[in-house]
Amino acid sequence: MTDIIVIGGGIAGVSAAARLSEGARVTLVEGESALGYHASGRSAALFEQNYGLPPVIALNKASAAYHQPYLSPRGFLLVARAGEDDGFEADAKTLKCPEISVAEARSHVPILNDHIIRAAYHADAWDIDTDRMIQDFAKTVRANGGQVLTGHKVTAITRGKAWTVRCGDVVLSADTLVNAAGAWADQVATMAGVHPIGITPHRRSMARLPAPAGHDVSAWPIFFGVGEAWYAKPDAGKLLVSPADEDAVEPHDAWADDLVLAEGLDRYSQHVTSPVARVETSWAGLRSFAPDRCLVLGRDAQVPDFVWCAGQGGYGFQTAPAASQLLADLVLGAAPEIEAATLESLSPARF
Repeated sequence: MTDIIVIGGGIAGVSAAARLSEGARVTLVEGESALGYHASGRSAALFEQNYGLPPVIALNKASAAYHQPYLSPRGFLLVARAGEDDGFEADAKTLKCPEISVAEARSHVPILNDHIIRAAYHADAWDIDTDRMIQDFAKTVRANGGQVLTGHKVTAITRGKAWTVRCGDVVLSADTLVNAAGAWADQVATMAGVHPIGITPHRRSMARLPAPAGHDVSAWPIFFGVGEAWYAKPDAGKLLVSPADEDAVEPHDAWADDLVLAEGLDRYSQHVTSPVARVETSWAGLRSFAPDRCLVLGRDAQVPDFVWCAGQGGYGFQTAPAASQLLADLVLGAAPEIEAATLESLSPARF
């Protein structure tokens, strides 16, 4: 018997399990053979405090101090072509990104072509060591006497005096069940007899390209087109380019759609001098959103011993430190530090 079962071994589940393990016996179950296999293992791994809706930004800012040991400098560059002024100004304002000259933009990313007419930049965007963060949270669970079980796919959930979670031949019981199943969050809720809330996975594709024209890209910032129509990010001497797609799909082990990827690479190519000659590899992850695109954190309004930790969208790593602490406060009976308006906007009771 354990106090709390957490279903899902992505960053949402493992961070929640770590925080909860400070005050309860916790068992984390993950169906795949490793933690962070799906969305968390395919993240852009960027910490940008101003990215997301206001409740997400509040969690980002509350997470900043925790992130520091996991961060390395990256920077953020927004570029625009003719006719994109309104979108550029809106994006720059939202992201608190001061405008710079095109010449300065090219000093950051020298392959920008002559179609670029405006640019904005700030240095306060950071790479996250996502694997180390996941593993450190898992170490915390174990150090506090909890269990981290990978390769344990949930096959049945029943509720009597306590929750019973069956993973094949393994049967677990706990008073509280935390649903951190990412793209599968609504399916887990249905399995548990809890009303789903409309968590929808959306595919996000990525291509890895050789460094353009032999450039050393290691110090380049992440750079975006207006309206997040595409983005490019240095990674281990290569360049990752995404069409920033958000196509609603069923939960599955995602892969890139070739046509969507080609269209995104074409949008990227319209901003640079080096054509895309070769894609080394491609993949996709699932960004799962609630209907209002904010996270869902807390006890279910109808079944209070069922706890939602879902709808992280593209903000899972950015928000994880504060989101997991908030969840633990709500479950363990501590006073949350997040302000009341933000707390309300994240509560499952809003649906």
